[in-house]
Amino acid sequence: MSVVKEVGTAGSGRLPGLLDASQRRALAKAFGCARVVWNDCLRDRKEAHAAGLPYVTSAELSRLRITRAKRTAERAWLADVSAVVLQQSLRDLDAAYKNFFDSVRGKRPGRRVGPPRYKSKKDTRQSIRLNTNAFSLQDDGTVYVAKVGSLRVKWSRRLPAVPTSVTVTKDSCGRYFLSFVVDTEPDILPKVEAEAGIDLGLSAFAVLSDGRKIDSPRFLRRAEKKLKRLQRQLSRKQKGSKNRAKARIKVARQHARVADRRRDWHHKASTQIIRDKQAVYVEDLAVSGLGRTRLAKSVHDAGWSAFVGMLEYKAAVHGRTFAKVDRAFPSSQVCSACGLRDGPKPLHVREWTCGECGTVHDRDHNAARNVLFEGRRIVAAGRAETLNACGAPVRRAPVPAQRGEAGSPRKGQTIQAGIPGL
Repeated sequence: MSVVKEVGTAGSGRLPGLLDASQRRALAKAFGCARVVWNDCLRDRKEAHAAGLPYVTSAELSRLRITRAKRTAERAWLADVSAVVLQQSLRDLDAAYKNFFDSVRGKRPGRRVGPPRYKSKKDTRQSIRLNTNAFSLQDDGTVYVAKVGSLRVKWSRRLPAVPTSVTVTKDSCGRYFLSFVVDTEPDILPKVEAEAGIDLGLSAFAVLSDGRKIDSPRFLRRAEKKLKRLQRQLSRKQKGSKNRAKARIKVARQHARVADRRRDWHHKASTQIIRDKQAVYVEDLAVSGLGRTRLAKSVHDAGWSAFVGMLEYKAAVHGRTFAKVDRAFPSSQVCSACGLRDGPKPLHVREWTCGECGTVHDRDHNAARNVLFEGRRIVAAGRAETLNACGAPVRRAPVPAQRGEAGSPRKGQTIQAGIPGL
């Protein structure tokens, strides 16, 4: 696992069965205290808004729901965890409100963000975030977390710099992860001449403009037989029983195995494309809309959004050019040889002949070539805004955060990222 935040990277470590019982209880208590502080502060702000009172400030909430609450009998157990965990939970609530207000006012790009919601103890994914005051890296490879102890970690890779924060996450199948945020310099790759337009699909996961096809691995489809068996066993267990809890964990582990395989495959495929191509252009697909059609399972199994997100942040880190082509662009209707728009075609039409020049087109390869041409046009049109009069870049575009990492705020989708090199 890795994440990029601004111009920086974050490594991560996994705790696969390395925690003892006391550390698991301490982390469970920290998760619960952070959730209670979040819900208490959110409730105060909702009640104040309903009563027409002014917005409750963070300083007031910190005094009432953290400092004073520790002295009461109902919330005395808040003192059993690090105060940093509670303060960071309040800061995360402030960030959630800021994102909501910016989205309502039109200051935040991308999809509209809803207001913060209450957290439940039954949530399958829980996390806490700590700054440098509450954790430290030990010489023996362990990580000390305040009021939890020294955690033995199975490192995925070495940290390139001193971390500024860490997020401890527990997923649905009981695995614990540590995600560190560090600031590093971009790793600019040597320039190459090749460019690529990418057409994403289901029969073939991706078709590049140079004719290369990447087959779809279909990880979920391959695991469906075992998932169905485990799901049947889960449905037969009595609700509330320990056997049902064990069966639920088995189902969650199988889903996590599928997701891990898909993520690993996405990383390898996206890294290879970024290393081989100087510029990458993809179509901005409406994945959320396609996820409500009869092809929903196949669309979610492909994981287009995660793959495109990896291409975007890796292009920014390694100095490549990346652009998204608008989903309304008729990539499958235009002849890539002469430019004639031949009209829409059903999905079962995989090959067609241009009525103007007579060229026989493979549907996906032709679409990838059209995406390449349109991406070049987008980059050329935007170059005047990114270069100064001397032809030098004014400033680097911010590196978007990788999704799926707790503690890393999602950035708005950018049309172009990286260093224009064409």
